[in-house]
Amino acid sequence: MCRILGAPRTLLPLLAALLQASVEASGEIALCKTGFPEDVYSAVLSQDVLEGQPLLNVKFSNCNGKRKVQYESSEPADFKVDEDGMVYAVRSFPLSSEHSKFLIYAQDKETQEKWQVAVKLSLKPTLPEDSMKESREIEEIVFPRQLPKHSGSLQRQKRDWVIPPINLPENSRGPFPQELVRIRSDRDKNLSLRYSVTGPGADQPPTGIFIINPISGQLSVTKPLDRELIARFHLRAHAVDINGNQVENPIDIVINVIDMNDNRPEFLHQVWNGTVPEGSKPGTYVMTVTAIDADDPNALNGMLRYRILSQAPSTPSPNMFTINNETGDIITVAAGLDREKVQQYTLIIQATDMEGNPTYGLSNTATAVITVTDVNDNPPEFTAMTFYGEVPENRVDVIVANLTVTDKDQPHTPAWNAVYRISGGDPTGRFAIQTDPNSNDGLVTVVKPIDFETNRMFVLTVAAENQVPLAKGIQHPPQSTATVSVTVIDVNENPYFAPNPKIIRQEEGLHTGTMLTTFTAQDPDRYMQQNIRYTKLSDPANWLKIDPVNGQITTIAVLDRESPNVKNNIYNATFLASDNGIPPMSGTGTLQIYLLDINDNAPQVLPQEAETCETPEPNSINITALDYDIDPNAGPFAFDLPLSPVTIKRNWTITRLNGDFAQLNLKIKFLEAGIYEVPIIITDSGNPPKSNISILRVKVCQCDSNGDCTDVDRIVGAGLGTGAIIAILLCIIILLILVLMFVVWMKRRDKERQAKQLLIDPEDDVRDNILKYDEEGGGEEDQDYDLSQLQQPDTVEPDAIKPVGIRRLDERPIHAEPQYPVRSAAPHPGDIGDFINEGLKAADNDPTAPPYDSLLVFDYEGSGSTAGSLSSLNSSSSGGEQDYDYLNDWGPRFKKLADMYGGGDD
Repeated sequence: MCRILGAPRTLLPLLAALLQASVEASGEIALCKTGFPEDVYSAVLSQDVLEGQPLLNVKFSNCNGKRKVQYESSEPADFKVDEDGMVYAVRSFPLSSEHSKFLIYAQDKETQEKWQVAVKLSLKPTLPEDSMKESREIEEIVFPRQLPKHSGSLQRQKRDWVIPPINLPENSRGPFPQELVRIRSDRDKNLSLRYSVTGPGADQPPTGIFIINPISGQLSVTKPLDRELIARFHLRAHAVDINGNQVENPIDIVINVIDMNDNRPEFLHQVWNGTVPEGSKPGTYVMTVTAIDADDPNALNGMLRYRILSQAPSTPSPNMFTINNETGDIITVAAGLDREKVQQYTLIIQATDMEGNPTYGLSNTATAVITVTDVNDNPPEFTAMTFYGEVPENRVDVIVANLTVTDKDQPHTPAWNAVYRISGGDPTGRFAIQTDPNSNDGLVTVVKPIDFETNRMFVLTVAAENQVPLAKGIQHPPQSTATVSVTVIDVNENPYFAPNPKIIRQEEGLHTGTMLTTFTAQDPDRYMQQNIRYTKLSDPANWLKIDPVNGQITTIAVLDRESPNVKNNIYNATFLASDNGIPPMSGTGTLQIYLLDINDNAPQVLPQEAETCETPEPNSINITALDYDIDPNAGPFAFDLPLSPVTIKRNWTITRLNGDFAQLNLKIKFLEAGIYEVPIIITDSGNPPKSNISILRVKVCQCDSNGDCTDVDRIVGAGLGTGAIIAILLCIIILLILVLMFVVWMKRRDKERQAKQLLIDPEDDVRDNILKYDEEGGGEEDQDYDLSQLQQPDTVEPDAIKPVGIRRLDERPIHAEPQYPVRSAAPHPGDIGDFINEGLKAADNDPTAPPYDSLLVFDYEGSGSTAGSLSSLNSSSSGGEQDYDYLNDWGPRFKKLADMYGGGDD
């Protein structure tokens, strides 16, 4: 069998408890007094003292909270005290009488004031059962033996042993490796066995935490464990021979890591924010704070308790809130929350493990900020009992007065926003009150016009309340009331006509100067002494006039119902009434004259032109009458033909079809084609009736079988319409303008052509002497130059025969002579412009000419000339020395020069 050797398993929980340093302290709470509240602190330990073991917590009462205290131990080699009062062992030692008592000192760092307290340690008595367990030898756990098979039948095998878990405290200080258990097999007596363990913590990550002696089977831990990382290890132990053959079935070993209080509580947030309405009753939920502890939540190390350390401000009570020590719920415990006095509370919350044990538990703190929210516990209050304002009459959308209120609630919230209403003094609803969203003032506004002559003053009763009702239990009235006195200011108002429009009925045709009616206006300003004068504003037909003082309307022309200014028998005229107030005001009124018809218009034939055939068949002419009057002065009409001339009744006949239409037919069998004017007598039904002889122009034409005229000519005679005449005149004017523009354009074109032509008097025409010169040569100093060329141009030698050796450098190159035109010596009537144009074309095609029409380069003539200067032609000194009579032989073109120079003294 294989067994585990080690300390008795029943002692392991006791070992874990001893490593947790369970300490019992006692003391009584006394009144606040600076110093230690107890004279002696006692602690009972269940084992000897280990290094770093917490023993107990000493408390120092710091009433004002401003002292900075430093702790010291009378046995600094054995004990030390942290700033929070926790006493730790500096080293490991067995607890004896000499270590059972020592002193703790507390000294103020600023005043050096010192206090002390005694600490007494005692050892927990050892029970006989525990002594027996400690004296026990290490137990052996034998691997289950495999029973042999008998006669081929299976024997029931004993179940493997269930090995209890091994409990190992975390953060053990060693020494390491630390033996845990010993694994053995009963076959090690006959075989040489090797032991091993597998699993996480052994050969699997994290590796090397647990090791086993392969020979002795001793299982050990190599370093401190951390429960917060791994709370349980599951290993398997193996036993094999030296050849690696398994000799035992593997057994499971479970190692539980016992939790130690090595983690402080941690709040999820360092600052918690919550709200609570003002005026909340005690027990009102505010918020929940939460802290977590990495230690085992099922053990005391992870069981947290909450408490409130401080509250700021401490008004109206230092304990306005409390906290559920298990859930962290913060609720109110006192009444008196008033946002207008305290808007925010700050609480310091502490969370402590070990179920809040102040001696052994670890603590941490967080801040809870509780904002007191506003409720409507303050109604708006008017700043004055009476407000005053004034408004001009007949004005709307005018702010009369500003109503101001005060409200202690939070601004710009429904509990602060004021709502105004008029509770009295305005039965007709002429005023309204709007709230200014920024200032919360009430703006009294006029929404309907006010008449000073009716109401000179209003006294309004107004009330102000919040958008939301007051909170329950508030003793204040829900609204505030005030009075608004509004004075109406009298202003000059417009005069008005009554009735407007004014309708009268009159017959048309009234004579000039007839008084129609009196149209006057009224002045609403009864308390102002003002005069009203009348003027005419609109009279389309200029038929009326009005008296400026009394408003009497008289005709100045005959009223005509058939006038185009009359619509639906009604004529409209507008008049203006103006007062003499400051500023002067005016009003308009409309007079509508309903004109009654009289029989003042004779009927006329319609249409005025018609067509018919030369024979009575197959068509006739249907006519009617046009009368501008209306019933009963219009139809039915009577149609007849006059007695003279006699040809009318001889050639034509008229038949009445009904009261409005008649039919005109040929009476004879044939009437020659042409245009005939047929007079027709038309009489209306008025009383008395009115007759008129109206001319009907009838075109008699040749007709086809369908009764349609085949003549091309139409009726052309008097009676062309105004539109047609205007159209004809416009066409004629446009045609004349086009002709004029064409003439102007032709003249301008002729001027342009004449400007380009050379206009010469025939007597002065010297075109026969315009000769072409290719070049002037080098003058008299040029030895090879022949002056006879100037006298006989037709005998000019080409450049090709000129010796090459004497050519100047600035002469043009030798090329074929271009075909320049040569004028005949005989005079002819041709235009010199044609000759110049032909020469220009030849020059453009000349390859020897300089490009781009540049100036030609001619030969240098030298410094003197035997021919003399041309200026001598104009010199009176040389005129007598030369004979110019030969000019008379040159023809009529040189007659002018012959008269000037060849005529002797003349």
